[in-house]
Amino acid sequence: MEYRPLGKTGLQVSALSFGASSLGGVFHPVAREDCIKTVHTALDLGVNFIDVSPYYGLTKAETMLGYALVGVPRDHYILATKVGRYGQNEFDFSARRVISSVDESLARLGCGHVDLIQCHDIEFVRLDQIIHETLPALEKLRQSGKVRFVGITGLPLKIFTQVLKSASIDTILSYCRYTLFDTSLLHIVPELEKKGVGIMSAAPISMGLLSHRPAPAWHPAPPAIREACTKAAAFCHSRGVDIAKLAIQFAVAEKRIATTIVGTANPENFRNNVRWIDEPLDQSLLAHVQNLLKPIHNHTWPSGLPENND
Repeated sequence: MEYRPLGKTGLQVSALSFGASSLGGVFHPVAREDCIKTVHTALDLGVNFIDVSPYYGLTKAETMLGYALVGVPRDHYILATKVGRYGQNEFDFSARRVISSVDESLARLGCGHVDLIQCHDIEFVRLDQIIHETLPALEKLRQSGKVRFVGITGLPLKIFTQVLKSASIDTILSYCRYTLFDTSLLHIVPELEKKGVGIMSAAPISMGLLSHRPAPAWHPAPPAIREACTKAAAFCHSRGVDIAKLAIQFAVAEKRIATTIVGTANPENFRNNVRWIDEPLDQSLLAHVQNLLKPIHNHTWPSGLPENND
């Protein structure tokens, strides 16, 4: 496993990291035993960064992760969770709520501190609140020792640059913006690097679009994106390759991104992911697939308040 610096934090994180959303049964029901085995498999394979949120499975993911981490030495993993989002349309970034949220997460996770606390999907609220209320509250938690570093997450790239104009943060977590068809995250990398912000990317298969299986019905992507991804997946299948393999290899190959977060509650799937990133990237196949996806290059979908979208 390769390890990369996470901005100015001093942390060295695995190039591939574990996204614990699947432990919350977000995609399908999961058994506690499978959750525990998957987490232990990831750690055994050299993964040292785990990302979770109280929103995933409505606290179930944190609870399952807590079970999995029992008996694992605290210095064997870097733990990140989030505050502010608690349901599909339930957001509360008030100082009072985020402070209590961290305490609740620590209880579920069974640990005394988290390495990184993140404001979850900030595009759904006014950014002024994040800057002037939420981040100062999290800074107090940092001073108390309950959290070590502070970051923000979301889909529109505009939110990151807007917050950075008025606040100091340690990390950003972007999702679906560094994939085979959308590499727009790279547009803001120079600004993030200049300020020492650690860059993390999640959902390299774009929440199921870049898969041999149909994308979930709830996926917000418009028909044009869905159709192009289906065509690219079929092409890969005709060449005997799972497009998810190409997508994960492509994402992890970008060294300016400290870590790429992938989620599964299946230990064998995670073994495959780690094996894939050790194999050479098929540049010819990549060129063909990116050509098929060219009509939707850097296309995305709206998320949150209109004012917060790119």
